Amino acid sequence: MTATGALWRNWGRSEKIRPARVERPEGVAAVQRAVVSAAERGLHVKPVGAGHSFSGIAVAPGVQFDLHALSGVIAVDEASGRVTLGAGTNLYRLPELLRPYGLALENMGDIDRQTIAGATSTGTHGTGGRFGGLATQIVGATLVIGDGSLLHVDESENPELLPAVRLGLGALGVLVDLTIQCVPAFLLHAVESSEPLGAVLDAYLERSANEDHFEFYWFPHTATAVTKANTRLPIDAERHPRPRFGSWVDDELIANGLYRGICAAGTVLPGMIPAVNRFASRLMGNGEFTDVSPRVFVSDRDVRFREMEYALPREAVPGALREVDRLISARGWRISFPVEVRSAAADENWMSTAHGRDTGYVAVHRYYREDPTEYFAAVEAIMRGHDGRPHWGKMHTRTADDLRPAYPRFDDFVAVRDRLDPTGVFENRYLRTVLGPVRVPAER
Repeated sequence: MTATGALWRNWGRSEKIRPARVERPEGVAAVQRAVVSAAERGLHVKPVGAGHSFSGIAVAPGVQFDLHALSGVIAVDEASGRVTLGAGTNLYRLPELLRPYGLALENMGDIDRQTIAGATSTGTHGTGGRFGGLATQIVGATLVIGDGSLLHVDESENPELLPAVRLGLGALGVLVDLTIQCVPAFLLHAVESSEPLGAVLDAYLERSANEDHFEFYWFPHTATAVTKANTRLPIDAERHPRPRFGSWVDDELIANGLYRGICAAGTVLPGMIPAVNRFASRLMGNGEFTDVSPRVFVSDRDVRFREMEYALPREAVPGALREVDRLISARGWRISFPVEVRSAAADENWMSTAHGRDTGYVAVHRYYREDPTEYFAAVEAIMRGHDGRPHWGKMHTRTADDLRPAYPRFDDFVAVRDRLDPTGVFENRYLRTVLGPVRVPAER
């Protein structure tokens, strides 16, 4: 199905575009035809999922693909726990889709609005020093490449391409299905508490290595960290979910409704922000419950914001966060949104922010009605000083020239991109910036 392009905006309102046209293919063959048609007309193709990237990675000035018709379970191997899904499947649907098979994702981020293709292509991750991001759970994929043909990649077919395709930035083709290595469904026991920031930073390396899923938030202008430690339990362990009313108070009334009003007020009266942050860090930091893993991993995020996140060698995180604290104080800024700190295990995916090193993540945010430019640029300078790699789906200012030294397999990835998309069908401005332009054959 083809439609005239309407104005598209991402969730964080940091990007917008009016595509030349929008395609909503209802099957794989339709995707192939649309890619060939676009290439013949000299138009670039970009799939868009939920629009939850803050960077321009999904911006489609040519043909925008909406792949939501390619969703749901395609195949399940119950013996191995492998599930093949349509690329347009939203993550929030996975608990329902996997429940009949007693399966779950090994790890998840705290937002589940994305499509599975968009999430793996941008390097979405959760937290857990012994666990990788979503891309590490991908064991197979099918994509439509630049000439419109299908390419299947798994451990037996084109296995050398798996480390590139799992986290392909949308540069290698249009993903149409993905096979995930799932695990038996499990519970998580969550403990949330407010703790002194200094003590949390001192213990960060130990806790991120030894606790199953450890993360914390720090509200600027405070000396308090709000920690969350999730411990994995068998599915048949005793559940103690949060009461429905208590969950509504925490997630909707406080974290979204009240906090939205606070952020809006802070744009007019920034002087109130330090006191509000001190109150928020006490209010949001206490709780304990046990529930199925998706209900613990995922949080409702209705307050619109913009985000930059950097992946650092894990040992660099405490020092980098202390530098951010000093920076905010020195500049006299009033920052309402908390800084989020997580971790991930090293992995082998070529463009993964955790490639080859145990990683810690530092994410900074600003309310979407505030200009993040000065704050993000100054924090980015700190992160670059610690050999940081930017999250592909978050805001940053990096280019191919300075990203290449940060990724040992950068040129290998670019070579695969040039082979699978030799005429640049899947390019956009963002990908040309972070990867360099496709090396177009001389005969074109």
